[in-house]
Amino acid sequence: MLNLNGITVRLGGRTILDRATAALPGRSRIGLIGRNGAGKSTLMRLIAGSGETDEGGIEMPKALRIGYIAQEAPSGTATPFETVLAADLERAALLAEEEGLDHSGEDEDAMHRIADIHERLTAIDAHTAPARAARILVGLGFDEDMQHRPLDSFSGGWKMRVALAALLFSQPDLLLLDEPSNHLDLEATLWLESFLKSYRGMMVVISHERDLLNNVVDHILHLERGKITLYPGGYDAFERQRNERAAQLAAAREAQQAQRAKLQDYIARNSARASTAKQAQSRAKALARMQPIAEVVNDPSLVFDFPSPPPLKPPLVQLDMAAAGYGDKVILSRLDLRMDPDERIALLGRNGNGKTTLARLLAAQIKPMEGHFATAGRMRVGYFTQYQVEELQRDDTPLEHMTRLMKGASPAAVRAQLGRFGFSGDMATQQVGKMSGGERARLALALITREAPHLLILDEPTNHLDVDAREALVRALNDYEGAVVIVSHDRHMVEAAADRLVLVDGGTATDFAGSLDDYTDMVLGKGGTSGGGGKSGGPAVNKKEERRLAAEARERSQGLRKAAKDAEAEVTRLTARRSAIDQALFDPKTATGADRNASSSELMRERGALDRLLADAEARWMAAEEAVEKANP
Repeated sequence: MLNLNGITVRLGGRTILDRATAALPGRSRIGLIGRNGAGKSTLMRLIAGSGETDEGGIEMPKALRIGYIAQEAPSGTATPFETVLAADLERAALLAEEEGLDHSGEDEDAMHRIADIHERLTAIDAHTAPARAARILVGLGFDEDMQHRPLDSFSGGWKMRVALAALLFSQPDLLLLDEPSNHLDLEATLWLESFLKSYRGMMVVISHERDLLNNVVDHILHLERGKITLYPGGYDAFERQRNERAAQLAAAREAQQAQRAKLQDYIARNSARASTAKQAQSRAKALARMQPIAEVVNDPSLVFDFPSPPPLKPPLVQLDMAAAGYGDKVILSRLDLRMDPDERIALLGRNGNGKTTLARLLAAQIKPMEGHFATAGRMRVGYFTQYQVEELQRDDTPLEHMTRLMKGASPAAVRAQLGRFGFSGDMATQQVGKMSGGERARLALALITREAPHLLILDEPTNHLDVDAREALVRALNDYEGAVVIVSHDRHMVEAAADRLVLVDGGTATDFAGSLDDYTDMVLGKGGTSGGGGKSGGPAVNKKEERRLAAEARERSQGLRKAAKDAEAEVTRLTARRSAIDQALFDPKTATGADRNASSSELMRERGALDRLLADAEARWMAAEEAVEKANP
């Protein structure tokens, strides 16, 4: 059992945690979630014992072994393998002690101690430690050669993987993980999720990965406005409970506002009359005591709206036996890839296999070393990387960044593009250095899409986004009418926003024939589809011919898609007009335009005509959608 008792933490005059209280069951798996900046990492550090509270405290068993990754990555000449083995402090201490003892047999006490050490090493399963360490490192992407290279030869991201491997290997009673997948690719994230499922100790994990929160944890600890609330189940169960609670609060707020209005009306009418002044005064006191129920506020950090480009004829991109690399080194070859204007592709494959190289080739940042590479005329590309987030000028504002890039555009047009991503009003004029990581990522997305690109390439776009912001990004991508290429370790994003999987492996890129579940099984060694590249045991498929036929089918159905879109727009227009009439009939005071002077009978007649038009438009819409489906089986 882990008890959080009335914890209050203030930083810089701001209350981060406000009498936060919760009882976390023993052996539970807690997903700690909340908006960026809510205080999740602060609470995690308190549990780890590396922070102090202003009020309250934490109760836990005294002998509890806690595992927590420090902010600094390991470094030095030690190898990842040696670093991970050293994380088992008891094993390392016992082996060091044994090495310093006399093994000659002349010292009887030394021999007894050696026997005790061997007995303890057997009890803690120390002899399997090298195999376990190697298994964890392989799962996190380290091959045999990488496991035995000095730590200082790795980048910061890979060093953090070593720190994670060491923590998992140490098997603490309470495992604390703060966004453990941030430095991982999809493949390592899948392995980590599988590992955590079988972990036997208690766990508190800060994560924005919806799949991990659904598949690994059994409780959600939600941090909001300094308070914490414990919900049973995974993320989907939490979201259902939160939505129900929000609906209840909205209903309670509406009832409270009606009650306040009645009290205010009574006070206004009766305060001046001697006979009712006392009652009015009593109601005024009741009104003053009434605590307002907070309204659910629209969060600008959840705003993503990609401008859709003008149409281009397919194919958008065509690669035929192309090769790509740097200098004289070929990274990818035999690239045979076609993309059409409305395709959504996710690139799969471990880090280092060439996903970024392929993305840069598609973005025309590098030229093909051989083969054919063609794009549709006037094609524009928006390419998002983490480097763009880091390279934003900290002293400048979003407005200044956008104005520089949109040369010649009117101030209104610049503001409109910023507004698509939630940077309106004061948000547009705050310094980038004072913005959160998620806000900077949104700004980078706003900058790269200022010209309505036909192809959007997103390389790990979710690293700084919380769960709600990721969901908003997925919705925006699904509304976007251009083509999309995604590189992401967030499985939910890949599943929700991509309809085609391309595996970058073995020095080339090929379509993966199975689903993301098949790919997961393959990564975790459970069999399933082996993907492209001719490695599958099934019959060979001419993917190039298959894509050509699919493209021809899309061209034939272009008129059908336009008819479906027009019918959908008509349904939307008619529905909006009918809602306006209903509002005017329900509350004439809110009527606008011609509805203000129209009689009820006139409005009812128009509504009846709208119902008939709407039924016809809906029928045309459904028929057009069915025709599109038949044209694209």
